[in-house]
Amino acid sequence: MAEETSAVEKTAVVTGASRGIGKAVALALAKEGYSLGLCCRENIQKLNNVKEKALAAGSPRVLACRADLSDYEEGSAFAREVLEAFGQADVLVNNAGISIVGLFQDLSPQEWRRITDTNIGSVYTMCHALLPSMIHRKAGRIINISSVWGNVGGSCEVAYSATKGAVNALTKALGKELAPSGIAVNAIACGAVDTEMNAVFGEEALRGLAEEIPAGRMCRPEEVAQAVLALIQAPAYLTGQVITLDGGWI
Repeated sequence: MAEETSAVEKTAVVTGASRGIGKAVALALAKEGYSLGLCCRENIQKLNNVKEKALAAGSPRVLACRADLSDYEEGSAFAREVLEAFGQADVLVNNAGISIVGLFQDLSPQEWRRITDTNIGSVYTMCHALLPSMIHRKAGRIINISSVWGNVGGSCEVAYSATKGAVNALTKALGKELAPSGIAVNAIACGAVDTEMNAVFGEEALRGLAEEIPAGRMCRPEEVAQAVLALIQAPAYLTGQVITLDGGWI
């Protein structure tokens, strides 16, 4: 039976919340007083650390779960845990994602399936599982964390670009479909963000990248979190949009 939820309690779900953008978003939402449903694929210790920080920052309640969202059953089970714990989800931030860097012809079928199942499959799974509750209440916000490579494509990141392009298209289409229900669906197409995912490129390459960006630096995860809060607070009339956050880079 779902735990009774206070009339003023706000609940947000953040996927891929153990580090980087997901962690920053979770902590920003905690400061706004949201109860949180958090998940990660592997490092539950790091996720539990985020849970403790979120509680200290002001979150009333935090549910932290290990779930591989590339698997529909695992993702659906996580969504059910959220609904059982909180009764509803007011905000869904689809942040879970992976990147595979390399030439397209070297990409194996297994790698292709893993990145597509994770980057776009997880968005399908979480939306599919949580939307009935939002539609019933005619309220909710869905924010998909995307990439500028979903807008323009990136060499040696073909699979990643393809999945983020799919996230962008899903955002636009689902925004139209859910507008009559008062549910806003938007995406943030991030540029180069200073996270562990991008650390693979090395310090010298990252310095060169920062020089290409008109803002003169990479984006901080906390700035993505600020953009998430702005979209949550925006009117539901703002929907189906892909907002680029890249310091003027692309």
